[in-house]
Amino acid sequence: MTEIEKMNESEELLHNSNTRRAFLGRVAVAGLGVAALGLVAPSEVVAATQPKQPEADTGHDYPMAKPHAMTEAQFRKGVIGPAMLSLLTSQIAVDKATNPQALEFANFELREAIGVTTVLKSLKTPVPPMSPVAKAILEKIKSTPKGADFDKAYITAQLANHEFLRDLANSYLANSAGHTSMAEMHGRHLATLTLGVFKEHIVHTKNILHMMSA
Repeated sequence: MTEIEKMNESEELLHNSNTRRAFLGRVAVAGLGVAALGLVAPSEVVAATQPKQPEADTGHDYPMAKPHAMTEAQFRKGVIGPAMLSLLTSQIAVDKATNPQALEFANFELREAIGVTTVLKSLKTPVPPMSPVAKAILEKIKSTPKGADFDKAYITAQLANHEFLRDLANSYLANSAGHTSMAEMHGRHLATLTLGVFKEHIVHTKNILHMMSA
């Protein structure tokens, strides 16, 4: 495809309201700088990649210390522990969850955790020893009998896990602003993509817990 054809395709996408946000998201994640291309204003890029969503942006109800990451290596190391915990607890939940929404979430979360941990391991990310907090959470999930108490314990643990991961991604993105090395650019792309997923899962788990309490 020639450069002119590429530009024509881009203009067609921009005029299609149903694909505009998806186009901006793909370009922003790829690090192509749509504002620099003159296609949109910088404020539109921010709006496309950082929409305001109070349900996803608020809440810090996790037992771990608040995360802090300065480099992509620290971000990856911070993600892999909680991702392993999600994998282990979700493996249990796909067999023990009885609430339909909790079971559906467990199946999605298990596939995601397998994917995330596989990618992180391929990047030579070391798997840290399981912390006492993580061990306690895993033991609670293992020992809680099947039923409403188990469903609530599992979803509560997932909410805490994803709030922690959201804050970790936010910390790294804030602290790495301006870093220009290829490794940090890739790290920021990974953090940007996963931050959206972490926030989505926060909203889902909050909704499931609210439904369980109704």
